[in-house]
Amino acid sequence: MYVTAGERLYVVRIGSSFCLTFPLCRVIIPIWGKHGLSAENRIVKVGVHMNVREYLDILHTAERLKDTPRHCTTSRGRTESVAEHSWRVSLMAFLLKKEFPDADMNKVVDMCLIHDLGECFTGDIPTFLKTDADRKTEDSLFQQWIDSMPTELSKDISALYREMEAQETTEAKIYKALDKLEALIQHNESPLDTWADNEFELNKKYAFDAVAFSEWLTELRKAILEDTIEKLSAKEI
Repeated sequence: MYVTAGERLYVVRIGSSFCLTFPLCRVIIPIWGKHGLSAENRIVKVGVHMNVREYLDILHTAERLKDTPRHCTTSRGRTESVAEHSWRVSLMAFLLKKEFPDADMNKVVDMCLIHDLGECFTGDIPTFLKTDADRKTEDSLFQQWIDSMPTELSKDISALYREMEAQETTEAKIYKALDKLEALIQHNESPLDTWADNEFELNKKYAFDAVAFSEWLTELRKAILEDTIEKLSAKEI
């Protein structure tokens, strides 16, 4: 058996077979046997910052959001999940890449994808009911989870959350606006008999402050308001 040192990995020959071995991850991957393809054609680029079990553990925790209900329903009256909300906020950001050429919209998509991960531990609490104590609990439990992740991933997520909370960059402001606008859009799509009493006025006034920095998003908010008024008017007829 012999070992040839490469960048971040080793190619190991055991008998007539070749394997990739990653000491930090304790992973050995067969890449070339007596009847197989050449190692040159089989080698793929693999990182070593997170092993596969750590990766799966993160996904298993995040999966909880698929079963975490939000205070809203779909157009067919089914209670939506936090995961569904996060998906569409992320889609909204992706679709706006050309509208904000000076912003890092890939970062905005990242923010949208992770923004509600803390609700894996506390569930969703509507904005108008959420207290400072609720936020403190969610932040604490979420930070404990982040701290348990591989170092570089933990640093990346923590940095994103600090930027999102500070609300100083264009990217953070876009994310926050889209988060609020998606909820308004979803309410316009949901049956009126699923709305809470306070939401009839809330859907008319909510999030105008969050979009004030952007002419495009302000126009979007106005269009959402038009849809709200039309929906409420149709009920009165």
